[in-house]
Amino acid sequence: MTSLEFRLLNEFQRGFPLVEQPYAVLAAALGTDEPAVIETLARLRAAGALSRIGAVFRPGALAASTLAAMEVPAARLEAVAAVVSACPGVNHNYEREHRLNLWFVAAAADDAALDATLARITRLTGSAVLQLPLLEEYHIDLGFPLNGGDAPRTRRAAELRRVALDATERRLIAALEDGLALDPRPYAALGAHAGLGEQDVIDRLARWLAAGLIRRLGVVVRHHELGWGANAMAVWDVPDADAARFGSQLAGAAGVTLAYRRARARPAWPYNLFCMIHGTERRQVAARIAALGSELGLDAFPHAVLFSRTRFKQTGPRFSSAPEVAHG
Repeated sequence: MTSLEFRLLNEFQRGFPLVEQPYAVLAAALGTDEPAVIETLARLRAAGALSRIGAVFRPGALAASTLAAMEVPAARLEAVAAVVSACPGVNHNYEREHRLNLWFVAAAADDAALDATLARITRLTGSAVLQLPLLEEYHIDLGFPLNGGDAPRTRRAAELRRVALDATERRLIAALEDGLALDPRPYAALGAHAGLGEQDVIDRLARWLAAGLIRRLGVVVRHHELGWGANAMAVWDVPDADAARFGSQLAGAAGVTLAYRRARARPAWPYNLFCMIHGTERRQVAARIAALGSELGLDAFPHAVLFSRTRFKQTGPRFSSAPEVAHG
């Protein structure tokens, strides 16, 4: 990877310029010209290292969503995973090392539509779906330095609230789902799709950032393609009254990329406190999780570590196509 490629992917995962010609601003910061920046980003996207340049919205703000898990016989895993991945609203779908071996994220227009989507998956696959909705967020941000440094931290629980949007705002979000165009004036191109002027687009995105609806605006990388091939979900069964304290400690800990509390699904799934660790080597990830358990006193509680295996699907959420009704 060239120095320009690395710096584009590493330094602009957040704080993408809200100006008429943002790629020119990036070029000035990197000591190059605008065409070189656009060409390099296009090449990184074609190679799979770059998912998109766009907005990462606050979880749960725009649609109903949940993490879900299934226990699938090994002989049927790929076939069931294909059915799940093809379902509208599913944006992440992974095999993990556990009896519950298929994990996915699903979104829908509202809670009833989400329930219908999960029920449809059960009907199509013959496997029950455990629904594990987010209850409390401590730190959710996959925009972390690619050189192993630490990301900015959110050390307090964030409000989980659905945001009411008007038709114009929904058009803008739909136009933004595939990311900003690699065009010298991407906000003008975005506005053309949403029926808005360039400055109006810039102003609205700025307001959403200030309000926390958009968590970050910038380069969204594909970590696996960049060498971060080891990741694990660590979970604990802690008293609900203690979850926020432990979750806040996890949120402030080096190496933790996600930390949150989810609903349990007893008896199959007793755990309520989750964190994710991403790394370049399995041994490194396992060691960090072990250290966290010891340092924070989490070893006193039942726990499990689920390393990811096969990545069946990984895309950004598509709120405009989140199903309103799941047809069977």
